Amino acid sequence: MYELLKGLRVVEGSAFVAAPTCGLYLAQMGAEVIRFDNIGGGPDFRRWPLAANGSSLYWEGLNKGKKSVALDLSSPAGRELAQALATAPGPDAGLFVTNFPVDGFLSYEKLRALRDDLICVRVMGWADGSQGMDYTINAALGLPEMTGPVGDERPVNHVLAAWDLLTGAYCAFALVSALLARLRGQGGREIRAPLSDIGAATMANLGFAAETMLQGHQRPRMGNDVFGAFGRDFTTRDGQKLMLLAITPKQWSKALEALGIGAEVATLETELGVSFATDEGERFTHRDRLYPLFERAFAARTAAELTPAFDAGGVTWGAYQSLQAALSDPRLFKDNPLFQDIRHPSGLTYPAPGAMGTIPQDARGPVRPAPKLGQHTDQVLAEVLGLSSAEIGRLHDQGVVA
Repeated sequence: MYELLKGLRVVEGSAFVAAPTCGLYLAQMGAEVIRFDNIGGGPDFRRWPLAANGSSLYWEGLNKGKKSVALDLSSPAGRELAQALATAPGPDAGLFVTNFPVDGFLSYEKLRALRDDLICVRVMGWADGSQGMDYTINAALGLPEMTGPVGDERPVNHVLAAWDLLTGAYCAFALVSALLARLRGQGGREIRAPLSDIGAATMANLGFAAETMLQGHQRPRMGNDVFGAFGRDFTTRDGQKLMLLAITPKQWSKALEALGIGAEVATLETELGVSFATDEGERFTHRDRLYPLFERAFAARTAAELTPAFDAGGVTWGAYQSLQAALSDPRLFKDNPLFQDIRHPSGLTYPAPGAMGTIPQDARGPVRPAPKLGQHTDQVLAEVLGLSSAEIGRLHDQGVVA
């Protein structure tokens, strides 16, 4: 955790991945992030994966470093408290992240009536307000028909919630951008971030949309081939699968040198009248002629023989491994200073990451665990809304807070 945003107060009313991710990133940069949920937990409070005791590892992971307030959001009093939290006064407050619907008690119009300079970042499914989640947006974008083995017509959904994660990161950026504008006297605003728009824009930014539009058809499945360059998995003599990637001329020449196939590739270049060294597109175009040369070279050597040669030559490669194996990888988990062993609200102790970026000039602060549901209800009501202990007690008696 770092303190770049220390002093900011962000209120989060959300569930699932995108909006909680936004709050997580802000908290890891030092903001005070207050998340409110229904008493008993929102729809993601017990979402899988679960620990053996039934606690959600998912919820613990996405809510590290936040404060938790539990409200009865079905009651008018509970909704008024949520509105008051989102619009609480202060120059470093009035920052709200949510995936609640555009209309309703957390609409921008209702909140702005309580605080004119409110900044609200709202995660949506579709821009027209229709429901949509990462997997349905991904399906609509056509990516499952580009993913998977060659010749297999079944759609293949990848397991990473990419659109949620991109949206969460974009929302954190958008909120800080809007805050900078407010500090310059431009007032507050609502920023709507639909997963559909994040997905469509990203497909266009990467050239996928233009490629399909101009060619009249979308990219076919290519298995593990890297589009437009030379990259694929190959199997060593001892049966290990390694991913090899050669994009730059240096990467290409060093790979040929380590595999000892430079002469064979030169012969192929002469036959085809091309230069693989200077044009990565040619490597992709003629990959079916190149692959057998690489396959034979890999099959003649063990991973223990190849990988030191790859490293010595600066070849870009990676070994396929399970997540279980990755947990022992010192570059990823085991010795990574990004992670610290902390005790979580589930009662379990396991490593958790802090801010993903490293700031060499700043010391990393300790990773803070997720809160227990409602852990900070009384503290937040007193400090942020200025309620007395008697008022808070009455809210408890009425079942409005917990």
